[in-house]
Amino acid sequence: MPERPEAPVHRRGRTAALIASAAALGVVAGVCTGYLVQADRPPTKLPSLSQPTVRQAHGDVAVLTAAQDRRVKTDGDLRKLLLQRPRAARATAFTDSDGWMDLADYAGAFDNPAQAFGRQLGDDFRRAAVTSWHIGTYSVEIRLVQYREEVKLAASQHVEDQQYWSERRPDTDSRAVPGTGDGMVWVHHRPDTEPGYLPMYQAEALASRGDLVMEIWVTDTRPVPEKKIMDLAKRQVSRL
Repeated sequence: MPERPEAPVHRRGRTAALIASAAALGVVAGVCTGYLVQADRPPTKLPSLSQPTVRQAHGDVAVLTAAQDRRVKTDGDLRKLLLQRPRAARATAFTDSDGWMDLADYAGAFDNPAQAFGRQLGDDFRRAAVTSWHIGTYSVEIRLVQYREEVKLAASQHVEDQQYWSERRPDTDSRAVPGTGDGMVWVHHRPDTEPGYLPMYQAEALASRGDLVMEIWVTDTRPVPEKKIMDLAKRQVSRL
């Protein structure tokens, strides 16, 4: 994957600096004037610290069931939320492992692993679950990436950053995933070519749901139909 674009730097002009300086002087002058006026006034008696008793509300409070509380699912075993491998498909290397990707493995999937590692670390990467399979030359990889999100909304930001690059690939069609706020699928009509390998067509899907990011990658020696990637995306989102 490409690297995340750097955020632009906005510089204020000379006029903005002058306005800011004038505003600061005005605040200082106002504080001084208010202090002198207040100093000539007699002291005001403070109100009593006691407050009226607040009566407790009556009635039952509805408690969310495990099925209604999304955190029960996402704080559990993420691997159980991944789509199941079709019976006719064979597992690939990731599925042969325990189904988890650590930060080093996940960063290794980017074009610049060292930079991706640093960015993911700064985004409070928590964990990632993965499943993958293939039927002949047709292959699927699905990742669920989770962030701690104690400081920022890293999941939605990650999707936005990756969408920036997916939209710029040539000969690409895109469509929104129903039922998501930021979910998109992209079908790339120009195959990736490398010496010694067959040309491979690719389609991808991205979406965030809370602190989770869904990533789906489909490759084949033939063009990937939009219906295939969209069906995978909708079914995977519904499990979150």
